[in-house]
Amino acid sequence: MTPVLVTGGGGYVACHLVRQLLERNIPVHTTVRDLTNRAKMQPLAAMKLEFPGLLRLFDADLMVPGSFAKAMAGCEVVHHVASPFLMPERITDGQRQVVDPAVAGTSNILDTVEETPSVTRVVLTSTVGAIFGDYVDVLAMKDQVLSEAYFNTTSTVENNPYHYAKVKAERLAWRYAEAQDRWRLVTINPGLILGPSLTPASDSGSLFLLNELLRGDFFYGAPAFSFTTVDVRDVALAHIRAAELSHAHGRYILAQRTMTSMLEIARLVRPVHHRKRALPRWRIPDVAVRIIGPRFGLTPDYIAKHLGIEFTVDNRRSVDELQIQYRTTAETLIDHYRSWAAQQ
Repeated sequence: MTPVLVTGGGGYVACHLVRQLLERNIPVHTTVRDLTNRAKMQPLAAMKLEFPGLLRLFDADLMVPGSFAKAMAGCEVVHHVASPFLMPERITDGQRQVVDPAVAGTSNILDTVEETPSVTRVVLTSTVGAIFGDYVDVLAMKDQVLSEAYFNTTSTVENNPYHYAKVKAERLAWRYAEAQDRWRLVTINPGLILGPSLTPASDSGSLFLLNELLRGDFFYGAPAFSFTTVDVRDVALAHIRAAELSHAHGRYILAQRTMTSMLEIARLVRPVHHRKRALPRWRIPDVAVRIIGPRFGLTPDYIAKHLGIEFTVDNRRSVDELQIQYRTTAETLIDHYRSWAAQQ
C-alpha cells in the first residue's frame, strides 16, 4: 500500500490518527517540528516499535516552505492536521501565534502537494470555528441550526483570532483545490475535541479548557457556557473515512447534535473524579458572570455573544456519508478524565 502523510504527528488529534492508520496496516509518514523533542516523540517512538516497518518520522516546520517535501514523497493521501489551537486567554499575539502558522502552513503544505504527483486526496482538519465566529452567529442561520453551508465572516485577528485563522486557512485550501483537478480536498470541521490523549506534550486548547475544570478551578460554580463536542477518536476515524471513501467531498461537521454545558460536563465526570467536591454543582447566575467575567479575561462582548446560547448541530453528513457512529458524551468525558488523571 502507498503511504499516507499525517502532519504534526505529535499532536492531540494527529497522534490518534497515526495510531488508527497503523492499526489498519497502512504505512504512515508523519512529521514533527523537532525530532529531538522527547515528549513529542515518545508516543510516536513507541508506535514505531509496535508497528515495525510501517511508520517513518520526519522533521518539518509549517513556516518553512518545502520542508514537507521528503515526508510527502510517494504519498497518495495527505492528512493536514498540524495547526495551533489555543484558548483566547492564552493568545497574546493572534497574528504570530495562530494566524501565520495556520495560513502559511496550509499554503506550504498545498504548494508541496502541487509538486507531488502521487497525491490524489487532501484531508484538512478545520473547525466549526470556520463556520461561525461567535455563538450568536448561529442564531442567524436557517432554523438556528449549525450546518456546513456557512463560512465564518465575523472573526478578526483582534476578535477571536483562532477562528479567523482557521477560516482563512480553509478558504485558502478550497481556492487551491478549485484551481486544479488532480487531487480532491475534504475538510473535517470538528467542535471542541475531547477524549483521551496519547501524548503528554499536547498543548491543545481543548485539553487546557478541561484542565481548568477538572483540577477544580470552577468548584464554586459553572457559568452557562456550552460547547459543541466530539471525541478525538471519532475525529481521527472521520479523517480516515474522508480519505478512503470515494464519494466523500466538501465539508463535514464532526460534533454531537446537542451542545454540552460546563455543568453537564461536571455531572458526567463526577462519578469517577478523585475529588468530587472540585467539580461545580450549580450554575453561576448570568448577571454575576457579566460582572466578574472581565477579571478572568472574558470581555463583555464575548459574554454577550456566548453566555447562555445553545443551538442544534446538523451532523447528518458525517453520519450518512462518513458512517460515523458517535461515542456518547459520557464515554468521551470519562475517558478524557482518566487519561488526564493518569498524566498528573
